[in-house]
Amino acid sequence: MAQEIYHQLQKQLDQYSIGFPATESGIEIRILKKLFTEEEAEMALHLSMALETADSVAERTDRDPAAVAALLNQMADKGLLFRWRRGDTVKYGALPFVLGIYEYQLKSMDREFAQMFEDYLQEAFHKNLAELSPSILRTIPINRSVVVTHPVATYEDSREIIEKQKLIAVANCICRVQQDLIGHHCDKPLEVCFSFGSAARYYIELGMGREITTEEALEILNRCEEAGLVAQPANVINPGGMCNCCGDCCPLLRMIKKYPRPVEMVLSNYHAAVDADECTACETCLERCPMGAISINEDEVAHINLDRCIGCGLCVTTCPTKALRLELKPEDQRYTPPEKGRTLLEEMARKRGTSLIPFTMAQ
Repeated sequence: MAQEIYHQLQKQLDQYSIGFPATESGIEIRILKKLFTEEEAEMALHLSMALETADSVAERTDRDPAAVAALLNQMADKGLLFRWRRGDTVKYGALPFVLGIYEYQLKSMDREFAQMFEDYLQEAFHKNLAELSPSILRTIPINRSVVVTHPVATYEDSREIIEKQKLIAVANCICRVQQDLIGHHCDKPLEVCFSFGSAARYYIELGMGREITTEEALEILNRCEEAGLVAQPANVINPGGMCNCCGDCCPLLRMIKKYPRPVEMVLSNYHAAVDADECTACETCLERCPMGAISINEDEVAHINLDRCIGCGLCVTTCPTKALRLELKPEDQRYTPPEKGRTLLEEMARKRGTSLIPFTMAQ
C-alpha cells in the first residue's frame, strides 16, 4: 500500500508543469520517499493547485481539522506544498516538482538528494526539461545588450521586472548548490535567484531567502551580468521569480546545449548579430556564450550560429569593439508570454495530454 501511494503521487506530479516522468530505475520513487513521509504523500494526493484552507481540506476529505492543519503546516515547512498567508487566513496548494518542490528543498538539500536529482535528470527528466513547449522559463537579454531602436517590452527587460516589484527576496541558486554537493564546483555568484510577491514571502518565511530592496536587487543583477549569467524569469508577463543561470549548473541550459538547435527550445525574441567591419576576432565572445553559438570563421570574423543562439546578450556586453549587438527577431518568430502562471500551466498540461485536476478530484 505504501509503495502504491508513492506511485500515485508520481502520476499526480506528472500532470503538473513540465511533469515528473516515471523511469525504469525507479529513481523518481526514491526521490519521493526521500521527501515525503507516507502520511504526507497520501495527503498530497488530495490537494490541488487551487489554494484552500485547512478546514476546507478537512471537510472535503472527512478528517479532523486540527490534524489536517498540523499536517499541512508540516508539509509547508518542508517545501512540499505552497502556503499562502494574508492576515489570519492561511491557504495551501499543491506544487509541481519543478518549478516548486525541488526549488523549495534549498535548505534541506544534501548530497544524497543532489545525486538523486542528477541521476533522475540524466535518465528521464532532461527530455521534459528541454523538449517541452512552452518552456517553464524564458531567456531575456541582459539589459545593456539591446540597442533601443524599438520599444522594449517590460517583460523583456530584467530591470523593469525588478523595479515593478513590491516585495523581492533573493536566495542561493539551488542549481549551484546541487552541483557543488556532487563535486562540480562553480565559481559564479551564488546568491542570485529572485522571487517576488507571495513567492518571495514564502522564501523568507521558510528561511531560504532574504528580503532585499530594489536597489540591492539591481546591484545583484549587475554582478550577474558581469559574471556571465543568463537572466531567465518564469515564462509569464508578471513572473513570480527570475533565475540568473550559468551553463555549467542550470539543468535547462546544460540539457539544451546538447541539442543541435537550442533556439527551438528557448523562448527568446532576440538573436545576436555581428558587424564584420568592427570584429577583431579577439574571441572574448566565445567564452561568454553559454550555447557555443559563436565561432571565428576563415575571414577572422565572429560567426553566429542562429540555430544555437538563445538571445541572452552576454556576448554583446564584453565585446571590446562593439561589433556585436542583439537584433529583434522577425515578428512571426516572436513570442508573447501568457499573463498568468495558471494559463501557462494549463497550456503545458494540454500539450502533454494531462490535466491540472488531481486524480482524486477527477473521479
